[in-house]
Order: sequence, then C-alpha cells, then structure tokens
Amino acid sequence: MENNNYTIGTKVVMKKPHPCGTNEWEITRVGADIKIKCINCGRTVLIPRIEFNKKLKKTITQEG
Repeated sequence: MENNNYTIGTKVVMKKPHPCGTNEWEITRVGADIKIKCINCGRTVLIPRIEFNKKLKKTITQEG
C-alpha cells in the first residue's frame, strides 16, 4: 500500500479472512511489528510490518 504510516485504532481489511469469518481488523500496536485485533472475535495477532504490508488489502478508517 502507499500509506505505511499506521496509527493505533485504524481499521483495515486483510486479503485472507480470519477463521471466524471476517477479514476486518483493528491496529492495536505499531512498531517494527504490528499487532492487529479481529473485529469479530477479538483474537490478536502480532506480525512483522513487511508481512503486514504484503497481506493488507485496504484501510477502512483512519483514527487519531
């Protein structure tokens, strides 16, 4: 994506859905790794920023 400056609270859509059925996530931590929380079930995942950029489909809302 063209915007690599993410903030906490930003809602994003990933390319592959979570096993619970949704592909919408909320960013909860930003750094070298990005922590995202599933909107549907609340599960959190910590992934490297480079991998996050590859798996990101689009940004829904930008908060902050």
